[in-house]
Amino acid sequence: MDTVIGVDSSTTATKAIAFDRAGTPLAEGRAAIPMSQPGPGAFEQEPGAWWTALVDALSDLAGKIDLATVRALTIANQRETVGFLDAAGESVRPALVWLDERGRPDIEIMADALGADRLHRISGKAPDLTPAVYKLNWLRRAEPAAFARVAHVVDVHGYLVRRLTGNGRTSWASADPHGFYDLEHKRLSPEILGWLGLTEGHFLQPERPGTVLGTVTEEAATAAGLPAGIPVAAGGGDGQCAGLGCSILEPGAAYLNLGTATVLGVYSQDYVVDRAFRTVSSLTGAGYLCEYVLRTGAFLTDWLMASLLRQGTDPASFARMEQEAASVPAGSCGLLLLPYWSGVMQPHWDPDARGALVGLSAEHRQGHVYRALIEGIALDLASGCQAIEAAGGIPIDRFVAIGGGARSELWRQIVADATGKEVQVSDTVEASCLGAAMVAATAAGWYPDVADASRAMAGRLRERRLPDPATHARYRKLRELHAGLYPALQRTYAGLAAFREESRT
Repeated sequence: MDTVIGVDSSTTATKAIAFDRAGTPLAEGRAAIPMSQPGPGAFEQEPGAWWTALVDALSDLAGKIDLATVRALTIANQRETVGFLDAAGESVRPALVWLDERGRPDIEIMADALGADRLHRISGKAPDLTPAVYKLNWLRRAEPAAFARVAHVVDVHGYLVRRLTGNGRTSWASADPHGFYDLEHKRLSPEILGWLGLTEGHFLQPERPGTVLGTVTEEAATAAGLPAGIPVAAGGGDGQCAGLGCSILEPGAAYLNLGTATVLGVYSQDYVVDRAFRTVSSLTGAGYLCEYVLRTGAFLTDWLMASLLRQGTDPASFARMEQEAASVPAGSCGLLLLPYWSGVMQPHWDPDARGALVGLSAEHRQGHVYRALIEGIALDLASGCQAIEAAGGIPIDRFVAIGGGARSELWRQIVADATGKEVQVSDTVEASCLGAAMVAATAAGWYPDVADASRAMAGRLRERRLPDPATHARYRKLRELHAGLYPALQRTYAGLAAFREESRT
């Protein structure tokens, strides 16, 4: 049986899954990617670790399926993580992971120099901690000697493609999340690169998703256990690949990843920018995805269970807690949670924002806090969904939910009730790998284009969760109170951020 491989090189692990023509996962290999924290707000990885994890994941896969059956491979990658190579292709310093916060001052520096609206219009992203361009300017300021040695600025996808094929090319769906890509005109931005003192020669050449970027070399084949000569097609960021894996190809449906972070994405044929969302390219090579991103999701339930409630994070502990939370009425008896543990993106774009739990009283128990956390994410999601519909003119009538949170009946129902939208659950567990495999399937010649591959290979929807009208009406009232929390706390957040900086010096 012929197969294709979809790879997801994510923040903490690489997954390599072999799929057949129908999109059925046949076998999976997995390997961890280490990450270091050399200081407050600092998160780094060695680019070589991305390659090692890919090789190990493929080796794991080879123990379960014959890799001689593989006809093409495509990579989905953690977005906004940036590496720095010298002229010989060696790492100048560890890569800065998307979680890294040391570029915080550079947001204002670049916004003042180039204009916040101008940066947003070019890149599709409002100035924020996440895009790599601000980390790049931090390196220029903080480590000028290292910056001077940089010959190649690389995304994870491009680095792995280079190791597999020997070609310095990437996908524009991997380049554009970094913030120095002119998204509407599909090119590296001369304006932004010129201000940084860099040229196009410092970057891998971005190509249309689906383009065959090269074939696996003999050297890479020996290391990774792949057949030499198979095509490696341009993939993209893990979020965009997940959207393709959920077959989000037109307005109406939105993918909703209830994973470590919460990501909602809806398709737009036109290039639109607004503070209510960020804009990224679609893996179809045509159109865009308007994304709402909350930097926390299932991360918060894990944190709450382990750090605050001192419970286990095993399935049985979560089941007990969810049963207790399900017995709590909607609104958690007057308890509101603001889920900004790692700052807030749209619509406030404030890296200094933090979490808040408001309304605590003696009547509240663990179940109230757990339910308030899920409700806080869902209420923020509901506001974001409404803003996307209003600002982009893009209707959203249903979500296709993936990620760990999608496995929870409580999460699914609260999201449906808070947003007023139908929540469908896909039987696709690893949507990013499947989306990458759909691109590989076109490179293998199985389908004429990525859209056809997506329609043919997308997983089935195994459940529909509809909102309860009475509970939705109750959440609509609560959403007005929830939306007022950030404006009321904005000055406090700024003061606390200054206080934290003083404490570190």
